[in-house]
Amino acid sequence: MGRPFDAAELMAAAQQKEGLDDWGPLPFAEPLQVLTDSYSGAPLNDIGVHILRSGLVHSLRMRLRAQEWIRRHPEITEEVIAAPVVVTGMMRSGTTLLQRLLAADSRFHCAYGWEVVEVAPRLDYQWAGGPDPRIAISEKREAVSRELAPELFAIHPMYAREAEEEIVFLSDAFLSHVPESGADVPGYRSWLDGQDFAPAYAYLHRMLQFLQWQKRRAGAAPAQRWVLKSPAHLGYLDALRIQFPDLHLVHMHRDPRQTIPSGAGLNATLHAMHSDQVDKTRVGAQWLQRMGWTNDRAMTARQSWSDESACCTDIEFAEAVADPIGHVARVYEAIGMPLTATAESAMRRWLAERPREPARAPYRAGDFGLSDEQITERFTAYQRRFRAASPTTRRT
Repeated sequence: MGRPFDAAELMAAAQQKEGLDDWGPLPFAEPLQVLTDSYSGAPLNDIGVHILRSGLVHSLRMRLRAQEWIRRHPEITEEVIAAPVVVTGMMRSGTTLLQRLLAADSRFHCAYGWEVVEVAPRLDYQWAGGPDPRIAISEKREAVSRELAPELFAIHPMYAREAEEEIVFLSDAFLSHVPESGADVPGYRSWLDGQDFAPAYAYLHRMLQFLQWQKRRAGAAPAQRWVLKSPAHLGYLDALRIQFPDLHLVHMHRDPRQTIPSGAGLNATLHAMHSDQVDKTRVGAQWLQRMGWTNDRAMTARQSWSDESACCTDIEFAEAVADPIGHVARVYEAIGMPLTATAESAMRRWLAERPREPARAPYRAGDFGLSDEQITERFTAYQRRFRAASPTTRRT
């Protein structure tokens, strides 16, 4: 393979596989070019080149296929994404727990793992009833991931039939921090810091419209609103709210001395899948910088919202784990939605039956060239703003 990350060749490959050439109205050429240039200079092994190149082609194929569905059914763009509840917070802060509890309530839509993996069905799909073939494909991928990448699955399991985060749609717009989590791409990383993420959030909105239309077409029970989730939203709360002005933000909080080493561990595992040269100290330094940058932006955004107290619910990780239903009830109260007995029963059933994740190896700051003191110093303002008043924080 001569030029595996040539942007034009990647686009041509996607067009050939799908037999389509309409990319839709939202721009993506510049971020794709910057990203492919960075991948071309990254220290990737052959497996990494294959995985990352295949991922880019898949993103482009989904973009083409989704656009063709929208061309055939322009009513998709009329779908209203009303008042979503958006769960965010640093990685390992309990965002998955809160999203999946809320998603157990049938009054919420969510993006399931199988929908995130392949947002657009094949163009000959008929919605004739029965299980969507994408579910079986995604379940097979889940099984392969468990077998071939057990360390990654232990750190970041992705289940076909569980609610999943929508960061994939930002990644499909080629404006996300996903690439830097899995490869050394300093050019893309620094370029990204100065970019307007509006096109990425516009694409996210478009894919939610598409998914909502699909759910309606498949006969799913109508839901009142969406529950979204991604730690990636933290750095872009203003862009998120411009796209979803009636959102309610659920902001999860946890001691950065626990979240930073865990996130760095995930990144190091991803780097090792794609490269034979993994500098854990560099990975740790970059993750600390990125999370500090992200949290600074989140605090600045929230401080600028005149209605912050009404549109945001802050939840401490340890307290959510100790009393998940009690803290979900706080979200329902904040959004003016009753927590019905039916919804609570569904949540308790999910808590009892949810997938039991394999044990994770403990990570320490020192594994990545960091220290607890360094992390504490970087997040002093965050701790003071969001965690000083927590009873759990006071005890620790």
